[in-house]
Amino acid sequence: MGNRHKFTGKKVTEEILSDNRYLLLILMDAERAWSYAMQLKQEANTEPRKRFHLLSRLRKAVKHAEELERLCESNRVDAKTKLEAQAYMAYLTGMLRFEHQEWKAAMEAFNKCKTIYEKLANAFTEEQAVLYNQRVEEISPNIRYCAYNIGDQSAMNELMQMRLRSGGTEGLLAEKLEALITQTRAKQAATMSEVEWRGRTVPVKIDKVRIFLLGLADNEAAIAQAENEETKERLFESLLSECRDAIQAVREELKPDQKQREHSLENDSGKVSNIQYLHSYLTYIKLSTAIKRNESMAKSLQKALLQQQRSDEDGKRSPRPQDLIRLYDIILQNLVELTQLPGLEEDKNFQKEIGLKTLVYKAYRCFFIAQSYVLVKKWSEALVLYERVLKYAREVQSGAGAHRNSLKELPDVQDLITQVNAEKYSLQAAAILDANDPHETESPSQVKDGKPLSERFETFCLDPSLVSKQVSLVHFPPGFQPIPCKPLFFDLALNHVAFPPLEDKVERGEPVRLSMWWHLAWP
Repeated sequence: MGNRHKFTGKKVTEEILSDNRYLLLILMDAERAWSYAMQLKQEANTEPRKRFHLLSRLRKAVKHAEELERLCESNRVDAKTKLEAQAYMAYLTGMLRFEHQEWKAAMEAFNKCKTIYEKLANAFTEEQAVLYNQRVEEISPNIRYCAYNIGDQSAMNELMQMRLRSGGTEGLLAEKLEALITQTRAKQAATMSEVEWRGRTVPVKIDKVRIFLLGLADNEAAIAQAENEETKERLFESLLSECRDAIQAVREELKPDQKQREHSLENDSGKVSNIQYLHSYLTYIKLSTAIKRNESMAKSLQKALLQQQRSDEDGKRSPRPQDLIRLYDIILQNLVELTQLPGLEEDKNFQKEIGLKTLVYKAYRCFFIAQSYVLVKKWSEALVLYERVLKYAREVQSGAGAHRNSLKELPDVQDLITQVNAEKYSLQAAAILDANDPHETESPSQVKDGKPLSERFETFCLDPSLVSKQVSLVHFPPGFQPIPCKPLFFDLALNHVAFPPLEDKVERGEPVRLSMWWHLAWP
């Protein structure tokens, strides 16, 4: 490329392809232009004029890719490299057409790229096929998006299912897909005017709330079909975020003057206003989703507790019953908030359902509190808590009745009763063995009588507290001890002392010296 004083550009031609690094020069130019275009794509969200620069850099990347494909047609290049260069060229071309919204040309380019990668995946080993299949998965959403814009309505459902399964997409398609889903739901929301919940129909006038309610069923279905806990957690967070936004939109409509006006209109019927009831419905969705998320986390922790020994061997932090107790505390708090929703105070069936759910989660919370006591060998406390678990479980079974359908999604209390009965027998056996185990009883030299070190110098005992931060050396503060009081003196002679007369001294005007007379008069 010249000498140290002057740059002289040299074009890579087929004649100088003696080393594969010549091809890397062209490839790096294309990658540099593409990466800069991706950077500009992020900045174009706030600075729209950078989109022109973005398209320019993509055209530059396509130009370098065309040069790379032309060089790879040489006889010095093997067949695999030629195919990879063609796929690379098709991919960059598809991205450029995608940004220009030339959907048909972009779809043709992406399909060509996908076909080449699929052929390469079938022709090589499994390790190399993983990389090619990964590229195919990255290109597939772009193809479906282009198909939808061309007119294939079925592609939209595939895109939404893909987004929900993965918990969100990434890359070039992410923003466009989110905008497309929002736009599609907005079109559907135009036909949605009301929603029915617990026997009451409420009009829905807020667009953001309509869009959220339309996508609620899809989100719940995706959560139920999630393949792993990480994806399920991400979908829960996404659903809760959308629900919070919808609730905020309703709160903006709940202004003080509007609430007073609507309340005055419906005060005679004893019902809350429609907008307030809609707010209660969205809050119910949010709290119910939070309960399902915490219950899902609790189930995963319970599975991890069963594999606790394996986790210890792997050097990882093993879960503890205290972690589950915290989750059930949050669930119980959410249930308390559900009972306080406006418009549902007089709904006896609703209050009964929440009461039964509270008993179920209280039973599980007591169970894991008992498990934590078992770990520290507090047998009596654990046994009492097991009895409390059985009490809660029996109350649920006796009070279920007509509410069994609403309890289907909750953990089965009968399984809990069976497990508690087994744990009770194990606990009683462990308590008996612990009481009779000579290794667990302290030897006389280990018994502590509570005396500080200063009072037991003559006796040897193993006291681990001597090397701790709370060592007992002396009694401090020291105790009170009786001491003799200071004697009291009573002056009995003062009442019997007669002072000499002073009249003669006063007449001559001489100063009176009481101290002298006092000393003279005092015996």
